[in-house]
Amino acid sequence: MEFILWIIAVILVVSGIVTILRGSILWGIVLIVVGLLVGPGGVSLFTK
Repeated sequence: MEFILWIIAVILVVSGIVTILRGSILWGIVLIVVGLLVGPGGVSLFTK
């Protein structure tokens, strides 16, 4: 389960960076923050 959460977090953060580069800064920041919250290295929403 941790590996799947880590993969989802990486996808969200990369998507956020790509979104910022395309010009939508707010949506990119939201994706990066959600990716950091979901990831097992951060504050995981699923373990609380």
